[in-house]
Amino acid sequence: MLAAGAGESQAALAELCQAYWLPLYVYLRRRGHSQHDAEDITQGFFSMLLQREDLRGLDPQRGKFRSFLLGSMKHFLANRRERDRALKRGGGRTIVSLDVDKAESHCRLEPAHDHTPERAFERQWALTLLERTLDALRNEAAVAGKLGEFDRLKVYLTGQRQDETYAQLAEELQSSEDAIKQAVSRMRKRYRQQLRREIAQTTNGADEVDDEIRELFAALRPN
Repeated sequence: MLAAGAGESQAALAELCQAYWLPLYVYLRRRGHSQHDAEDITQGFFSMLLQREDLRGLDPQRGKFRSFLLGSMKHFLANRRERDRALKRGGGRTIVSLDVDKAESHCRLEPAHDHTPERAFERQWALTLLERTLDALRNEAAVAGKLGEFDRLKVYLTGQRQDETYAQLAEELQSSEDAIKQAVSRMRKRYRQQLRREIAQTTNGADEVDDEIRELFAALRPN
């Protein structure tokens, strides 16, 4: 996705910015910016970024979008003149749609101990990635008319504690135990496929996906 042509690349950039603004917001809040300032800076940053005709500055040999985005934000914060121009150009306009209430709830859930702004960014990036993956599967289930089954079985994807047995779930869903086991197996397979697909959109190719998975899951482990 990041290797697309100029026009296609610009559209891809806008889509990715909308999808992954939250880690940057969390980064800014962890750096000590107020809620209002973090919102303004995020909008101003994307106002600047989306003026570009392509993803220039993104090294094609190290094409991870999250690295590009965080590096660009650090430069933006360091360059006061560029930042002031972008904030003025933004003028309070909505460049990307920010759910600030959701963002603040994520900030409150961030571990307080020893988390640098960079680590908070990496952790929130991983959480956003997993949330988008789960949302994609939920949409698939809704289209297939299996939303109820998905909502009951998704605990096998999220790692939540599951007290009910397959037999109990089968009775509840009016199915067989074997059918429930097969449904869980299919969901896990689709989850892995969708996760890799989501990650591939933020890298320069399949070769980087496995490394990205390892780095992102490392970001979720406690210190």
